[in-house]
Amino acid sequence: MSTDLQQIRIGLTNNHPCSYLPERQERVAVALDPSLHSDQNYQILMANGFRRSGDTIYKPHCEQCNACQPIRIAVPDFIRSKSQKRLLNKAKTIQWEMKSELDDAWFDLYSRYICKRHKDGTMYPPKEDEFARFAQTTWLKTGFLHLYTDSGQLIAVAVTDIMENCSSAFYTFYDPDFSLSLGTLAVLYQIEFCQQQDKHWLYLGYQIDECPAMNYKTRFQRHQRLVNQRWQG
Repeated sequence: MSTDLQQIRIGLTNNHPCSYLPERQERVAVALDPSLHSDQNYQILMANGFRRSGDTIYKPHCEQCNACQPIRIAVPDFIRSKSQKRLLNKAKTIQWEMKSELDDAWFDLYSRYICKRHKDGTMYPPKEDEFARFAQTTWLKTGFLHLYTDSGQLIAVAVTDIMENCSSAFYTFYDPDFSLSLGTLAVLYQIEFCQQQDKHWLYLGYQIDECPAMNYKTRFQRHQRLVNQRWQG
């Protein structure tokens, strides 16, 4: 970690049931200093394994588990796989646009996604104010990548934190009944956005190999993982 951030104050939560791995306990370390709430400092913190939820900056700090590994894509080195090329070809009529605000139709789409895919999760039942507290922040530029069909129907939104040298794929929701893999497609479009904006990294959050729903992240090459505080890949 850079010299400026070596002395940051950290608070630890109590152990509580893990959101991803049954029968395990999780605990997170929370960065307490308000001075860290800036574009420049958050980029450094992400490079050291931190992530945000609302205005809170945190990283896993579990006593007997190291399953969560931060993962990021090296944008200049990204190479599409054969399956990703096929997906983009099937989606050639889909349009994407990065916006500073959410479309009016976002909550209906978000509600359908949560009710069908995450009815047993902490975001159920879906509420606009809870999503705002979770996704938005007062100290960082956040964009909303919208995906539309050729008829103009909103089918996905990827909440994207945008910084000077990188972006972070924060959260994505989409039409749960759509025939294509919209989650993967959203990441491909976020990479395209980063390429257009000359960003070096796209952070994808945490990778947990034991959680099948997360394994799509490892299919983006070249990616790196933070293992023992060193990026490898």
